[in-house]
Amino acid sequence: MTRSDHDLNAASALVRADDLVAGYLPGVNILNGCDLYANKGELVGIIGPNGAGKSTLLKAMFGLVKVSSGSVTLDGEDITGQRADQLVHKGIGFVPQNNNVFPSLTIEENLQMGAFQTPDKFQERFDFVTSLFPALGERRKQRAGSLSGGERQMVAMSRALMMNPSVLLLDEPSAGLSPALQDEVFVRVREINRSGVTVIMVEQNARRCLQIVDRGYVLDQGKNAYTGTGKSLATDPKVIELYLGTLAKA
Repeated sequence: MTRSDHDLNAASALVRADDLVAGYLPGVNILNGCDLYANKGELVGIIGPNGAGKSTLLKAMFGLVKVSSGSVTLDGEDITGQRADQLVHKGIGFVPQNNNVFPSLTIEENLQMGAFQTPDKFQERFDFVTSLFPALGERRKQRAGSLSGGERQMVAMSRALMMNPSVLLLDEPSAGLSPALQDEVFVRVREINRSGVTVIMVEQNARRCLQIVDRGYVLDQGKNAYTGTGKSLATDPKVIELYLGTLAKA
């Protein structure tokens, strides 16, 4: 996709990143001009080799990594560099790959932490997330530290949903899980998306990711290498040769 194509297609996007340059240390950039957009209700995937800048892109969009140049906009508003708590209030949820639950707290207490900005809406949102994840409601008094990796991932996603976000950023939700649990996570991500939440997901399981997303981005060395529908990327000979052979998991 050319720059003009990106600008045209992203013009009415709910969330977009334009020409992002960002990194963790001054003068050392991980992102070198990334573009991304997601329309309302879309499920967008980001794949690429290790070190390509996938997680950095999400963190830059969520205000956790300093953006040197470029911009992030939400529904037309420039939100570049705003604090994470401000972005949560504006409707962006973020689920990190690691340390994404409070292990000493119960499932219910974890979800209460997710709704700390609007405690009066806790029951309404609790009812919603437990309609997506019924087991969490049944086990609400269980400590999160006693849960399996897949169950913790469900709690983390649910906690991010407690603020009723319009956009959910997921950083490698299937990482470290068995194939069966990975499938469960992908099914749940699709359900969250179908409930009306726009989802942007970084994922190492490239083939599975491309099977469920509406559109995908392939990042390499901090730049967009390829972009297209999930189906078109999954069947693109160059993408298969350069990326899916090493990224895909049987």
